[in-house]
Amino acid sequence: MRYFHVDAFAQTPFTGNPAGVCPLETFPPAALMQRIAAENSLAETAFIVPRASAPAEYDIRWFTPAVEIDLCGHATLASAHVLFTHLGFSEAQVTFHSQSGPLRVAREANGRLTLDFPSRPPQELTSHPTGLADGLRATPLHVLAARDLLVVFNTEAEVLALRPDYARIAALEYVGVIATAPGSNGIDFVSRFFAPRVGVPEDPVTGSAHSTLIPYWAQKLGKTELRARQISPRGGDLWCRLRGDRVDIGGYAVTYAAGALLVENQ
Repeated sequence: MRYFHVDAFAQTPFTGNPAGVCPLETFPPAALMQRIAAENSLAETAFIVPRASAPAEYDIRWFTPAVEIDLCGHATLASAHVLFTHLGFSEAQVTFHSQSGPLRVAREANGRLTLDFPSRPPQELTSHPTGLADGLRATPLHVLAARDLLVVFNTEAEVLALRPDYARIAALEYVGVIATAPGSNGIDFVSRFFAPRVGVPEDPVTGSAHSTLIPYWAQKLGKTELRARQISPRGGDLWCRLRGDRVDIGGYAVTYAAGALLVENQ
């Protein structure tokens, strides 16, 4: 089984968010894909299969080490990078069909890849979920929710200082917790993402979280084009745009390793 390890939202190895990518002719059983993702021990491993009726379209599925998920940005970016860089894909845009609908990735002239993802604007909660403050070991200024919880702080320093209690965060009824604050020096907003509930204590750079972050900060700042930075220990930069009910999430990717997994696709 062909296998690529790609650092997404990165321009040099050892930064951004590492993803596994397995290009296949057909999907193996879900149990095998889950075991491969657990063995890879990356935030997500993506499995992609071409659609015979549409040469520029693929089906995609994503697995964390613990579960299959419905939307993943960095592993989608990594999958497009593999197609464009290693597998001779010559179109300017590829479409991935997923649990969250069609997701397009365009190759820009400067080498950057841009994800076309659904916008998932958050709604402010009237009360904080039980256990949130204890889980964060901090009290946010605002708490909103979409698929994930969005917790807003006053400063980047507060987000950087977070040392969550992962067991308490995992007990919350959300996929993950996005912590965010205004940025500085040309960065509109910063974030971190914690998802121990699905086997990812802290995700280095989270494309799917920006489906919620972009509409929030676009409304807050009164602008539709934004620069973002995820301030995890590895870190990563994102170029963002709000387009109605869709968002553009741009970033670079670099291949760290390419080879084969010695497992049977059956």
